[in-house]
Amino acid sequence: MTFPEWTPAEAAGHIAVPVATDDKYSRGVLGVVTGSNEYPGAAVLGVDAALRTGVGMLRYLGPDRPSQLVLQRRPEAVTSPGRVQAWLLGSGMDADGRDSSSTHLLTDALAQAIPTVIDAGALDLLRSAAGAVVITPHHGELARVLDIERSVITADPAGWAVRAAEELGVAVLLKGAQTFVADAHGSRHLVTSSTGWTATAGSGDALGGILGALIATHSDAIASDVSLLARLAATASVLHSLAAERASGGGPFTVLDLVGELSGVVAALLRSSPPG
Repeated sequence: MTFPEWTPAEAAGHIAVPVATDDKYSRGVLGVVTGSNEYPGAAVLGVDAALRTGVGMLRYLGPDRPSQLVLQRRPEAVTSPGRVQAWLLGSGMDADGRDSSSTHLLTDALAQAIPTVIDAGALDLLRSAAGAVVITPHHGELARVLDIERSVITADPAGWAVRAAEELGVAVLLKGAQTFVADAHGSRHLVTSSTGWTATAGSGDALGGILGALIATHSDAIASDVSLLARLAATASVLHSLAAERASGGGPFTVLDLVGELSGVVAALLRSSPPG
């Protein structure tokens, strides 16, 4: 089974660059339901990563504690409901301990027929999604979704990324030192992590934010070509890997360090492969 490496040049071609006639709505509005009172940092990391990747507006809907922390870190985030063009759901949530309010927010979002990133604590609601979906599990999370042992996934992550995509009818970004992206339409992409230091708590929350931003800024195009979801997932993984490499410099780093490098990574990719 062949998974071609998704290159930075290919990633650059999947970054939406605003023009003079754009406004905050035409640049993409991302809705985010992530974090919990137990894991509020996941919301902060995902929101910060999305904004630094590039969206016109971000709506964060969640419990009080993560909402307060999100606004402290990113006061431009909007915390009231309204129209969005894509959703990021589930990071920093525990499906077994999720409260009814969070479940209601998730199910309302999933009922909308718009592209959605589903992570961690919303994967149990996957089959209720009305729109196009990309899931971002690590090996253990995918094993739970498919009701198999984690060791089975780890023994053949490429094969199981494909099988999950076909069985579930979604795009799959299977996280790891090698990230495998697949969908039911035959898309196959590979991104290899630039540094082992990326294996740190919160790294996946940032990846979700990057992907959410890319999907919000391409929501109209996804409506006519759902296979674009897989290419955007691979692009998010490339941006995440390059930002980690910059943040690391050969040593450990925090996820906020990674997030802080994202705008520079985007700018560098666009300089090396300008659009059009």
